[in-house]
Amino acid sequence: MSLPDLPPFPISRPRRLRRTPALRRLVSEVVVRPADLVLPMFVREDLTDPNPISSMPGVVQHSQESLVKAAVAAVAAGVGGLMIYGIPVVKDPTGSGADDPQGVLNVALRNLRAELGDSTVLMSDLCLDEFTDHGHCGVLDEHGAVDNDATLLRYASMGVAQAEAGAHLLGTSGMMDGQVAGARRALDDAGFVDTGILAYAPKYASGFYGPFREAVNSSLQGDRASYQQDASRTVADALAEVALDVAEGADIVMVKPALPYLDVLRAVADASPVPVAAYQISGEYAMVEAAAARAWLDRDRVIAETLTSIKRAGASIILTYWAAEVATLLG
Repeated sequence: MSLPDLPPFPISRPRRLRRTPALRRLVSEVVVRPADLVLPMFVREDLTDPNPISSMPGVVQHSQESLVKAAVAAVAAGVGGLMIYGIPVVKDPTGSGADDPQGVLNVALRNLRAELGDSTVLMSDLCLDEFTDHGHCGVLDEHGAVDNDATLLRYASMGVAQAEAGAHLLGTSGMMDGQVAGARRALDDAGFVDTGILAYAPKYASGFYGPFREAVNSSLQGDRASYQQDASRTVADALAEVALDVAEGADIVMVKPALPYLDVLRAVADASPVPVAAYQISGEYAMVEAAAARAWLDRDRVIAETLTSIKRAGASIILTYWAAEVATLLG
């Protein structure tokens, strides 16, 4: 973008349009709407009441009943969609609960679709990390490394199960090569040609995921650097991931995390032929809440500022744990 050719001061006085709240509203260009926001939600198999997540004040692990109640309230507030994560009691090496029709996530999806129908966009996490006893996003080979191609078979089965349960969009978050093509092929073969794919492209190996690990009772030992993207690579690496996922059939692409990667988000938004989302993740949420609890910053103002920055950088869809609260405030 080139610099504007404007007459110098005192003819040009940009402050004229900043003088009053009414003037600022009149010329505002970036507006966050409730429909732009998606609420991530957690449902845990062994709960009868919501369980607070200590590192994410205000966020809970839901029971099946409380999940439906909170989802109905969020949709009534105007949020654009819901992203659902399931937390099973029993985990195993292959994440067998992920494609079990009676597994916690698939039961939740059926309950939500029965209650909400098409009044919202129901999204599901297409990944094995919550379901595996080792906590990785895929199955492991005999050497303990994530087996990319074997994992694709599990994703295919899991994706069909989620579509059968009522998901409108499947969130391919595992960062396996070929995951979008594998999921798309499985969906089409099973007759779910209208079920869409929200591709996590790019998703970085970030230090901001810490609170999420508590939220999903993660079993992970080590890290996911061998399959999630490296923050030290240039934007070209991110755009390559986006190009691959779009070519494989992604309907929406998503940058995750959001705030540390606004430069990537801008580049993806400029290049992508499909809508672009961004995920304001658990660590981004937790650090604002922690600072606000100590009166180090104005909580509501900072929430609005962060969401505006993500929208300004190019996201038309924002996943945020503040979605229902902000939608209610925006009215």
